[in-house]
Amino acid sequence: MIKWKLMLTTLPYVLAVVVTKSVLTWVFHFKGVIEFSEVALVLTGGIFLIGFMLSGTLADFKESERIPAEIACTLETLEETLVLAGVSKSLGAFSLRQEILTVSQSIVDWTYRRISHRQLFEALETLGRTAQLLEKGGASSYATRVLAELHNLRKILTRMAVISRTGFLASGYALLETLVCSILILLIASIFRSALAQFILVSFVSLVFIYMLRLIRDIDDPFEYGEGGTQGAAEVELFPLTEFIERLQKRVSRDVQSSGRGQDSTSAR
Repeated sequence: MIKWKLMLTTLPYVLAVVVTKSVLTWVFHFKGVIEFSEVALVLTGGIFLIGFMLSGTLADFKESERIPAEIACTLETLEETLVLAGVSKSLGAFSLRQEILTVSQSIVDWTYRRISHRQLFEALETLGRTAQLLEKGGASSYATRVLAELHNLRKILTRMAVISRTGFLASGYALLETLVCSILILLIASIFRSALAQFILVSFVSLVFIYMLRLIRDIDDPFEYGEGGTQGAAEVELFPLTEFIERLQKRVSRDVQSSGRGQDSTSAR
């Protein structure tokens, strides 16, 4: 149903254009002032500009598709590094994995606009403090690896924020919106040979241009999530990150169970 969301929400705009043209034609007897064939040059210019804007936004979208997987891989590497450091220094794997789980859930909360950008980076600082503890404990090599992965994570998240909060070429949008509005006005002012041709062409042309304008705007923010889930119809899937969190939760639960069995055996002794 998601793939039809943008189409279904575009139809009311198309219906408004068709109804406006129909009312002018049959109620006010306004047949038009320009032949539809003479609008071809404007339609061609609109198609060219749509292609230009679409190619620019798609470049960011293709880059954004890699980001959730990169975040998940970086978090999993951080988990393995911290657990390995815990084994070498006799630290608890549970608490180290719990830190990664907390950070991972903070990233998801930030993506869904539940916490601010500042709160996200405050959550990341806990990993930096853990690296400092490893350094003090003599695990310098592990601390260095943790800081390197933490740097990569911050860089990925910052890039994600820039893509989400920065629009593509505002002046291009201004021209595209002006051109689409001009095309719709010309459609309403065009003369058609028959009522059927009028209905088909006005519906089809207005649908294509309004839909493509809204699609480009939707693609321009591939991380348009909110409290209720996805806000747009063309958002990057977060399943690599959510699936990692599910795996991590199972490992944390296993650590809790192992810790519980260890305490039971100690009490029996």
